[in-house]
Amino acid sequence: MTCVMHKKNEPPLVKGFIPWLGHALEFGKDAAKFLTRMKQKHGDIFTVRVCGHYITVLLDPNSYDAVLDDTASLDFSRYAQVLKQRIFNLRLPNHNPDTERAWMEQHFQGPSLARLSSRMHLHLQTLLREEERSCSPAEWRQDGLFSLCYSLLFRAGYLTLFGTEKSNNVTELAAVYKEFRKFDGLLTKLARSTLKQEEKRTASLSQERLWELLSPACSSWQQSYLRHLQREGVDTEMQRRAMLLQLWATQGNAGPAAFWLLGFLLTNPEAMRAVKEELRGLALQEDGSLQHHLLDTLEHHSTPVFDSVLSETLRLTAAALINREVIQNTTLRLASGQEYHLRQGDRVCLFPFLSPQMDPQIHHDPQTFQYDRFLNADGTEKKKFYKDGERLKYYTMPWGADKNMCVGRHFAVSGIKQFAFMVLSRLDLELCDPTATVPPVNPSRYGFGMLQPDGDLEVHYRLKTLH
Repeated sequence: MTCVMHKKNEPPLVKGFIPWLGHALEFGKDAAKFLTRMKQKHGDIFTVRVCGHYITVLLDPNSYDAVLDDTASLDFSRYAQVLKQRIFNLRLPNHNPDTERAWMEQHFQGPSLARLSSRMHLHLQTLLREEERSCSPAEWRQDGLFSLCYSLLFRAGYLTLFGTEKSNNVTELAAVYKEFRKFDGLLTKLARSTLKQEEKRTASLSQERLWELLSPACSSWQQSYLRHLQREGVDTEMQRRAMLLQLWATQGNAGPAAFWLLGFLLTNPEAMRAVKEELRGLALQEDGSLQHHLLDTLEHHSTPVFDSVLSETLRLTAAALINREVIQNTTLRLASGQEYHLRQGDRVCLFPFLSPQMDPQIHHDPQTFQYDRFLNADGTEKKKFYKDGERLKYYTMPWGADKNMCVGRHFAVSGIKQFAFMVLSRLDLELCDPTATVPPVNPSRYGFGMLQPDGDLEVHYRLKTLH
């Protein structure tokens, strides 16, 4: 491997052995492993060559604002457009991120958020009742936990945003989910343009089928999105294709997040006891039952233990890359005072999964799930974390940061929380093998939101018997 300086005041350049390709193979195979190795060699800032592009990677959370706040020299929409074209075969030439964010805020905040959460609650209840009706109280059913979580949360989320009063067609819902999982399985290869010939055909057919299933736009949410696209001058075909982008953006992460959360609870008995104790406390405040008032209860009572479990789950499994394109030569000033020259045409990349989330100087024993990591001794939320004696603004970043924080995060958290509490209060859920551990992550998913497991965790479940 060659490591040279571009020139004075530029980060160390690591070209790799293979001309043009550079470190593309390592980056794509396991970005976390590769970037950890680079950080150990070169520190918190370095430049790698990937498929002819030079990418400056910054891994100092105290310096992230220098990138996130610079909208004059660093642009995040250009590379996003490249990915939309590669993954969704979608071109939005007049795309305005600010107007899209404003549109999303109308739907995922305030009264609209409350309505969406209520509909999500209704659909989760309906789907869980269907599960319950299909088995007798004493009967144990077996499934993979990832399959169970992804299927239920995807279908509930789909009905909430894309469904109408008449769209509870079980066959159609199953078809959308099946095609989506097929498409999602090829998503990282689509993004990296590494599909084999047969995979290209599968991806193309899957896209076509999903475009067909998602049109015409029936729900009020879809129709509102179409009006937004029409105002931006998007043609009819691209409007159709954009629905798949929204399906992935809204439904691609909640199921995996719920899997990791329940998986960590099932394999950490102390954490499960603490969450169930909190659940019992909520039930007592509601005269012994959460079945009819779960959403109201969750909105009006704090759940610090569960919130810490969710924060810890996301710390370990939320692994998006934050990319910016350098649109004019600029100087990046780090928190340490060091300055580095960034060249027009290069890219800058932040990877919060490595730092702050998996940084041993911030989080003790970062590879280990600790359910109370985000709890103070008095049971309140812990917000003070330090590195080198300095308090950190960013100690975990599953949703991004500041102005670019995920608009739909409150809706996602509400859905995951409702789902987890419904499952834990209505089902006896156990590992098939009491000694099982959560499966390893699929390393190709680094950079694409929530990680997914390489394999599954076999569980069995039955209806709780009411005493």
